[in-house]
Amino acid sequence: MKKILVLGLGKVGSLVGVLLNHHFEVTGLDQQKPHYDFELPFPVLEGDVTSETFLTKTLPQFDAVVSALPYFLNKAVAKAAYDNGMSYFDLTEDVDTTNYIRELSKTSTGVMAPQCGLAPGLIGIVGSDLTKDFTKLRDIELRVGALPRYPNGLMAYSFTWSPAGVINEYLNDAEAIHNGVRKMVPSLEGLEYINIEGQEFEAFTTSGGLGTMCETYDGKVDTLNYKTMRYPGHARLMRFLMYELLMKNDKKQLEKILTEAKPPVKDDVVYVYAVVEGWKGEKIFRNEYYRAFHPLQIDGNMWRAISWTTAASLAAVVEMVANGSLPNKGFIKQEDIPFDKFLETENGKFFL
Repeated sequence: MKKILVLGLGKVGSLVGVLLNHHFEVTGLDQQKPHYDFELPFPVLEGDVTSETFLTKTLPQFDAVVSALPYFLNKAVAKAAYDNGMSYFDLTEDVDTTNYIRELSKTSTGVMAPQCGLAPGLIGIVGSDLTKDFTKLRDIELRVGALPRYPNGLMAYSFTWSPAGVINEYLNDAEAIHNGVRKMVPSLEGLEYINIEGQEFEAFTTSGGLGTMCETYDGKVDTLNYKTMRYPGHARLMRFLMYELLMKNDKKQLEKILTEAKPPVKDDVVYVYAVVEGWKGEKIFRNEYYRAFHPLQIDGNMWRAISWTTAASLAAVVEMVANGSLPNKGFIKQEDIPFDKFLETENGKFFL
């Protein structure tokens, strides 16, 4: 795996290319070349990724494709990668897209690795690692929040990543294990409050964050869930918009309203919080992981916390496939990725 094509050169996709360019021959692809106040260190192609003809013509020049595109474009890209015997990586949180890719992986000749971002992605790797020293598990509770560091307004939020992705995870039902039963539960529900070092948060169910973990831990835990962390009051306002004003029926208009009302901020923060409870022999214990990640300078340029944590998570998985720490064929579950090996990669070291 030497030549890698990165699709979608927004902030995350561009940084994925920057990080992978340290180890691979990277080419970027977008409808239009991005305009930054610095030069990307790899060549950029322009093209329409929604065109099957264009994908069929372009992809065979490469060994692997990384998609940082909106989730609804990934099925076609994954199919084109599969048809060309390429390895495929993406950041999707969309369950239907992941299930489609998983079916392809059953007969693929390369790796099919969706869900390589933060949630799903890093949070599943961390959560799985916390389970390792228990003889019997009880609970796995995973939380991630990508937030403005200095919030204002009632919503206390800024769309530092795809508004379409946020709306999708707020709207779709989420998978969980509750009272030992694997089930679907509504998003924007299950509200809880978290206090970390004096900072108050709320957390509520959103879809896709667990990836394939419910399947992996079915029959092994009483509780497994993923919730998104926000500042208090956010969930109530989103429920009002989506269900009381029925904006869920016009996602494009909702996306436009939210994007214009809450544009990205430069100074953001990503919170990653995981709790696992269970028994070690006869005694019950609780393992916890908590980190707050802030903007970081990489190769002379500042990147938002949400951008570098997402991009570095994906790039670390690509590294692990290339160096043999992970299989080079078939479907990769995030919870099967060893956290210690992840942290040993060049991009995993950002999380130390």
